[in-house]
Amino acid sequence: MLSLAGCGGDGTPQGDGSASESGGVSITDSASGGTSSSGGASASASATQGTMTTEGTGTDPTAADSGDPPVVFDVGVLPDLPPVVCDGNGDGNVDIPDLSYIWISNSSQGTVSKIDTQSIVEEARYYAKQSGGDPSRTSVNLNGDVAVANRNGGVAKFWADPESCEESNGMGGLQTSTGSGDILPWGTEECLAWYLPLVCGSNRPVAWTRGVFDEQTCSWVDAKLWTVCDSNVLLINGDSGEIEETIVLDGGFPFVYGGAADADGNFWGLDTGGSRLFRVDHEDYSVLSYALPPNGGYGITVDSQGRPWVCGGGAVARFNLDDSTWTSSAGGFGGIGGCMTDGDQLIWHSNSNGMLLGFNIETLDVDEMVQLPEYVHGVSVDFYGYVWGVGFANNNAYRADPMTGIVDTYNGLTGAYTYSDMTGFALSSAGGGGVPSG
Repeated sequence: MLSLAGCGGDGTPQGDGSASESGGVSITDSASGGTSSSGGASASASATQGTMTTEGTGTDPTAADSGDPPVVFDVGVLPDLPPVVCDGNGDGNVDIPDLSYIWISNSSQGTVSKIDTQSIVEEARYYAKQSGGDPSRTSVNLNGDVAVANRNGGVAKFWADPESCEESNGMGGLQTSTGSGDILPWGTEECLAWYLPLVCGSNRPVAWTRGVFDEQTCSWVDAKLWTVCDSNVLLINGDSGEIEETIVLDGGFPFVYGGAADADGNFWGLDTGGSRLFRVDHEDYSVLSYALPPNGGYGITVDSQGRPWVCGGGAVARFNLDDSTWTSSAGGFGGIGGCMTDGDQLIWHSNSNGMLLGFNIETLDVDEMVQLPEYVHGVSVDFYGYVWGVGFANNNAYRADPMTGIVDTYNGLTGAYTYSDMTGFALSSAGGGGVPSG
């Protein structure tokens, strides 16, 4: 089943913002209240829902707080997509996916959560490594499958669609998680596509390439996966999990904190150790490096024109491909936090007071604001136009409707920490800007 291509809809937030219920779903308030099961998924599978709806308010951008206190943490439209021709009449629509999930790492628990972005129900939770993984960044490909990097080394890929999961543990039938309270032991979960062990002091960035759309199977094929293990940039076969290329970064002691791919498959990395932005070419694996803006950067994403952005502390900076210069927003830059564009005119980022800021990608003015209950470390946009925020090492994720200001809360996470492309929307909306000049 194709996950990120479907039919119908206009790609904008819909409904009243509340979570829906379906038969056979047990409702709980937290991760500890799910129903445990040793069997496989079925029509009566137990998913987990921990939501409430709060009234948020859009705020006058002139009221933005420019005096946010510094926070020092961490440990450490769809352009250029071909039409989907899967129903025989050639009128496919890629605006609305068949499946839409946000994948959030529960770092302290060593797991990753699979949450439906429409119902806000957690449908599965998986261990990202046998033990001690400390997972963080996730990346979702255009079929909806996720790759999660463990900060202590190792990358795991999980299937989004249970129909893709295969017998692998010798137990007969399909054994797979059905919710947050049903985490199968390592080696038992059969929706694990592959696991690549890596010996790293730091394994943070992870970013899928698009691959090629196959109309015969109505899916994306030949997608690759970028990750970084210490000073080694790795290109991984997305099907087998085998390393195809290794590019060694020079320049002292790199500490690559995040990364994103453009539409052409080139990898943009944020090296906080070397205070640089770098680009690895997908064809010849050459590396270009550029100094970060004066206030540095923390999160990274690529916009619809193929331009990389860095962000942190309530401000954003755009790298201009035409002359290799930076344009930065005003405000308290130099802090932490992730960012993502809406595929159109805005890039979303949170300040330390939990205000979601929608910066215009051309003027860098704050055009829209939505107040969340707390600071969110990770920011993501889903295929329905909702903006998501993930709390810092706590149990909360928030879904904001930028059109109404309504904010929904999922409180069933466990020490969550993710600020990358958690939905796949960034990959789908990223452009290919070519080679920087200047």
